[in-house]
Amino acid sequence: MTSTVDVTAAHVDGAPVAETVQRRHAEDEFAAELAVLAAGDDRPRPPGWRLSPAAVVTYLLGGEAADGTAITPKYVGPRRLMEVAVATLATDRALLLLGVPGTAKTWVSEHLAAAISGDSTLLVQGTAGTPEEAIRYGWNYARLLAEGPSRGALVPSPVLRAMADGRIARIEELTRVPSDVQDSLITILSEKTLPIPELGQEVQARKGFNVIATANDRDRGVNELSSALRRRFNTVVLPVPAGVEEEVDIVARRVAALGRALELPELPPAADEIRRVVTVFRELRNGVTADGRTKLKSPSGTLSTAEAISVVTNGMALAAHFGDGVLRAGDVAAGIVGAVVKDPVSDQVVWQEYLETVVREREGWRDFYRAARRGE
Repeated sequence: MTSTVDVTAAHVDGAPVAETVQRRHAEDEFAAELAVLAAGDDRPRPPGWRLSPAAVVTYLLGGEAADGTAITPKYVGPRRLMEVAVATLATDRALLLLGVPGTAKTWVSEHLAAAISGDSTLLVQGTAGTPEEAIRYGWNYARLLAEGPSRGALVPSPVLRAMADGRIARIEELTRVPSDVQDSLITILSEKTLPIPELGQEVQARKGFNVIATANDRDRGVNELSSALRRRFNTVVLPVPAGVEEEVDIVARRVAALGRALELPELPPAADEIRRVVTVFRELRNGVTADGRTKLKSPSGTLSTAEAISVVTNGMALAAHFGDGVLRAGDVAAGIVGAVVKDPVSDQVVWQEYLETVVREREGWRDFYRAARRGE
């Protein structure tokens, strides 16, 4: 079982813990929305779920609760994708969220777990060094030596805790996990059982248990999933935002939320600069200008929506602390250059060509051109 801090009672330097953490879990940040959705949710709920599938989709995409309370959108994208993802978790198949970097895979995973289980913290971070114990279980070796194999000496993984409690377990970057460790999931997902041979016991999953994994499109071939494991997952591919307006909306929403969480000084609306960042990223990402007239070389980086959010947030900090309190071209230019030029040789050539052939000639962009040239 997980141990948690009671934020209503715990304090740090006299302030409640909930007010001092940098980033609250989704189930804490949006507790009020989840509560009103649950209170007015009269549709069938799968065993172990806190909300019905329809209410989970409303929580993700936004809308109204039964009492009229506005539910903020957590994901901006095709509704059908979220419906398929939620429906998958109501079956015996696990969910694999696949996409290029910055397509909100982790964000969606966290909010799905929060809405379904009320707990998004049962997380395994996949890396090349992730051991099997991170998915199955390990041992407290001091107790193991003192008393031999026992349930008290066993250290459950997040997946094992999710099985025992009937909750959602999350595995980030599954394709980065070594293949033999990946395959330890096969029995868990197919039999819904985790044997503990050292104790002659097993843990059977309670109703409500499932797994959400994420994987990066660009990591294909790192540690490809075996066909046996892939069959246990239903894959939902999260796309990059379809249009510039959709991407601008996503960036604006997330930047506003991050600004509040980081307690940055409130700035006037900066729609023009957000649109500028998104336009640069989309044009270089797509290899063509927005009007389709000029072909462009693409840099080595992904230039994802997540990176655009980071560039604008950093620009807000610059404007608030070192500028005049208004987000301007100079505040975002350095961040854009840093996002684009990952390879100092090839990417620098791409960026300079873009500046001279597109930015320099674009009406209303002279301030950005000058700031970007200074930042080279």
